[in-house]
Amino acid sequence: MHPIHPGFVPDPSLSQAEMEELQRDIAEAARFEDDLGFSPQGIARPGDAPGVDQTTLSTSDDDPTDPPLVAGVDQAFVDDKAVSAVVVLQNGEVVERVSAVKRTEIPYIPGLLSFREGGAILAAFAELETDPDVVLVDGSGRIHFREAGLATHIGVTLDVPAVGVAKSLLCGTPERSLDETYPEGTRIPIAADDSVKTCPDGTVIGHALQTRQYDSPNRYINPLIVSPGHRVSASTAADIVETTADGYKLPEPTRLADSYADEAKATVE
Repeated sequence: MHPIHPGFVPDPSLSQAEMEELQRDIAEAARFEDDLGFSPQGIARPGDAPGVDQTTLSTSDDDPTDPPLVAGVDQAFVDDKAVSAVVVLQNGEVVERVSAVKRTEIPYIPGLLSFREGGAILAAFAELETDPDVVLVDGSGRIHFREAGLATHIGVTLDVPAVGVAKSLLCGTPERSLDETYPEGTRIPIAADDSVKTCPDGTVIGHALQTRQYDSPNRYINPLIVSPGHRVSASTAADIVETTADGYKLPEPTRLADSYADEAKATVE
């Protein structure tokens, strides 16, 4: 899988001002509405998908109703090298996993993560034999200062539906405090504010999604920060993550990518 828009490939040699300008161009090219070609409910295993007619979930090679291929992306680091892992699932089963290693040429700068990690991610995608229907990226999508987080950058460059799955809030204002303990399934809209420079205040740019919660009042799990990356709406992005969260906080594609990145990291010299 290779870039459809090579002009958007992250270039770490750019100045910070040039990087930010490229992100504004990426945000302009991004589509934050559904263009998927499948229903999020079709992602789950046939036996575990309430309301889904299992007869529609064919497994033939040329049937357009095949369960979608869902890829998870995560990174690990060894000294100055980024190890990117992509794991592709269909019906909850791993069908392919690949990794790639690239040297990181810039330090971590909030809001410019794609210029540090994007090269390794795109190198891993170039190793794939399958073409994922949607990609879940460990990082932000539209919840970003310029609406162009890592998931948006990768999604637009590859022109693939993408969802950002972050562990902390980069910017924007949640409708409710994220310091409270919420039951599993809670969604809290996150709106653009003055920190998001490229869209009107009040625009819903993602959700805090509670994918798992302890039963004990003495322990709690923080919500994930989910946002559309490309060709996905904010509500559908949350649907996809909720559907793929199989008993863990992280959705299964990125959870397995995280594990595989650590495995691949051990082989890097």
